[in-house]
Amino acid sequence: MTVKKTTQRQGFKTNEFIVYPAHGVGQIVAIEEQEVAGARLELFVINFVKDKMTLRVPTAKVASVGMRKLAETPLIKRALETLKGRARIKRTMWSRRAQEYEAKINSGDIVAIAEVVRDLYRSETQPEQSYSERQLYEAALDRLSREISAVQRITETEAIKEIEAALAKGPRRGPKPEADEEAVVAEEAA
Repeated sequence: MTVKKTTQRQGFKTNEFIVYPAHGVGQIVAIEEQEVAGARLELFVINFVKDKMTLRVPTAKVASVGMRKLAETPLIKRALETLKGRARIKRTMWSRRAQEYEAKINSGDIVAIAEVVRDLYRSETQPEQSYSERQLYEAALDRLSREISAVQRITETEAIKEIEAALAKGPRRGPKPEADEEAVVAEEAA
C-alpha cells in the first residue's frame, strides 16, 4: 500500500470535508493507491471522526456513490427555511413513512434531511415520539447539524441551536400568544 503524493482528484482534495450519503460529513485524510484482486485502485481515505470510522472509496466510484462537496451557504439557508415550514406527514402506515424518511436521510440531500427533521420534530407541548421516530429524528438532526457546523465553521451544539431556533419559528410551534392564554383562563373561571 503506497500513499500517493497527488492531492486532488475529481475536484476533491486531501483535508477537505465532504458528504458521503450513507454516513454524513467526513474528511478526506489521504488519497492512496492499493492493489485489490490484482488491479491497482486509487482510493479516497475518508475519516468520520464522530463515528470512529475510516472509509476507502475508489476515486472512480465517487459519482456513483453520491459523494459530494459540502453544501454552499445558500443551500444551507434553504434547508433552514425548510425547517420553518409546516410538517408534511402522509397518512400512510408508519413502516412505509419510516422507509421514506430513511431514504431521505441516506440520500445526502441536505434539504431532504431538513424535511425529515421538520416532519419528525416535536416541541415540549406535543405528544412524545415513539422510539423509532426518535431514532430517525436524531439521525436526521445529526446529519444536518454536522453539515451546518462544517459549512459555517461552528460547533455542532451551535448548529443544533440554530436548527431548533428555525424549527421554533414554524407554524404552531413557538410559544402561544399571551392573549390566547388569558382568554382560556377567563373561560375556565366562568
